[in-house]
Amino acid sequence: MNIQSMADAIRFLALDTIVAAGEGHQGVPLGMAEIAATLYANHLKVDPKNPVWPDRDRVVLSNGHGSMLLYALLHLSGYDKVDLAAVKSFRKLHSVCAGHPEIEQDAGIEITTGLLGQGIACAVGMAVAEERMRAEFGADLCDHRTWAFVGDGCLQEGIGQEAISLAGHLRLGRLTFLWDDNHITDDGDTALSISEDIPARFTAAGWHVVEVDGHDIAATDAAILVAKSDPRPSLIACRTTIARGIPRLEGQRGGHSAPLSPQDAAEARVARNWTHEAFVIPQDIYADWTAAMSRGRDAALAWAARLKSDPKAAEFTRRTDGILPQNWPQIMVDIEARLTASGVPRATIASSGDICEGLEAALPELCILCADLEAPTNHKRGRTAFGPESRQGSYVHCGVREHLMGAMACGIAAHGGLVAVNVTYLAFADYERPAMRMAALMGLPVLFVFSHDSIGVGSNGPTHQPVEILASFRAMPNFWVMRPADTRETVMAWDQALRRKSGPTLLALSRQDLGQLPPVMGRANGGYILVGEDPRDITLIATGSEVRLAVDAAAQLQQAGIGATVVSLPCWEIFQNQSPAQRAAILGAGPKIGIEAAVRFGWDQILAPEDPFIGMTGFGASAKGPELFAHFGITTEAIVAAAIARLAL
Repeated sequence: MNIQSMADAIRFLALDTIVAAGEGHQGVPLGMAEIAATLYANHLKVDPKNPVWPDRDRVVLSNGHGSMLLYALLHLSGYDKVDLAAVKSFRKLHSVCAGHPEIEQDAGIEITTGLLGQGIACAVGMAVAEERMRAEFGADLCDHRTWAFVGDGCLQEGIGQEAISLAGHLRLGRLTFLWDDNHITDDGDTALSISEDIPARFTAAGWHVVEVDGHDIAATDAAILVAKSDPRPSLIACRTTIARGIPRLEGQRGGHSAPLSPQDAAEARVARNWTHEAFVIPQDIYADWTAAMSRGRDAALAWAARLKSDPKAAEFTRRTDGILPQNWPQIMVDIEARLTASGVPRATIASSGDICEGLEAALPELCILCADLEAPTNHKRGRTAFGPESRQGSYVHCGVREHLMGAMACGIAAHGGLVAVNVTYLAFADYERPAMRMAALMGLPVLFVFSHDSIGVGSNGPTHQPVEILASFRAMPNFWVMRPADTRETVMAWDQALRRKSGPTLLALSRQDLGQLPPVMGRANGGYILVGEDPRDITLIATGSEVRLAVDAAAQLQQAGIGATVVSLPCWEIFQNQSPAQRAAILGAGPKIGIEAAVRFGWDQILAPEDPFIGMTGFGASAKGPELFAHFGITTEAIVAAAIARLAL
């Protein structure tokens, strides 16, 4: 097997593709060709003809701009969906070979990357998932590694340091970063903006670190072999030359993504002694790639045989297929009955913790990630912590690392077998926004649970009182936002979120106790009539803690002879999926009032210009919650007055 020829096949397939496309980032595939070829030839465990085999190694191209490295690897390895025609369609509409990798696991693309740092953080989540699944099901069913190709930008982003720190603390020994240490970023030499000893950062965080010449195949191979036997996560710092092989650009700033010409391709062929025409790969090189994949093919066949006789096979398959337990509806009915029996007021974050505790045995695939807020978010009850000595733990203490935590949740979901539940305060969602956007973009079923959803958090002040965040996430495509008003709606929110397989869900939950509302049917429709009947004079539409204010206002209006219907709207996205006739029947045709302790932005898709909105027009303040609701005019009295004024128009 000629690994250098395999590497040059990567190099020239990428070069020819970028020249033909007229754009792309050649620095990574040309600079990392030997590293990647060595990994695939001697170490990687995948089966391109069985691409979603659960026990495959995971490969993450964190420096996603260098996407042609991944596409060349997938094509040469024999993934059916990345044939030569697909490679030639690089950066074209609907191509599997998009500008940056976009998740398509049956084509070998494990996750979407491109936002630097997100990829390595997702890889940490994948490594956590592998450790947990191996602890639960044994090495016969789960015994694989996670590899990440990493650029300087991934390590400069703040999320990168969070990933390094927690992975070292958790001793994720199946995780290896292959760092393209080429000393070049888009602006020029890395010395323009960074002077620290990066390998020392990893060493300080408890990683195994080795530095090699990334173009020396034997040295790279030896470093990978040692990394596989070390119990710590590993950094292989590979000193490389960016755009290696193009005389005009190698080692230069322009090697990153400067436009290439046919002359560059011709000169590279001379420099590397590559005598083949564009897009021509000799059959003996293809044969070497096919032979390299036999390791994974044989492993997949042996794994399938073990699965057939494993007593945990059914549960393993249910988990990796993402199927809820057969008795799921009854599980949630029982939880709701138990949690609502007393009828006492309860904060929805506390109800969420109750639900999480109730699912500990019924849904063992839950993996709770929390950012140093165990007590105020209350989702650890009944669970043990995941750590170096307790791999079966279902609660990961992420520390104050929200950027990483959100991306880890994406990596866990992309890995499969576990359901990631990310828990923190809603004001901190902006730390996680890039990861939440990636979850929506990838269609990953991640549950983001947020407490402290409004000014109701009280005297922590406006830094911790979200007013614009609900609107911003409602604007995000393929993202569900749920703001339940009581325990029953919180149970519904968990149920719907866990049933959803095509994207993430956000739960915005209260810190303050909320009274229990009447047990009316229709919660799962995203919006439903809670109080009132037709004919109506006005409709009061509210979410979360403000639903109780609307109910009380409707009672006062009724005493004044005004027929007010209360609509609870816990999830706009689910409600929008109802038919126009269903939505119209719930919302009514007449005057409306929107009520939410947040900004009006977004409500005008429901309200007419003349319809009032009771909510926030700016940031909050520091005082007790009830005082703040009064101060900002989010009260029953304000709703009643607004209704009377609206009907007088």
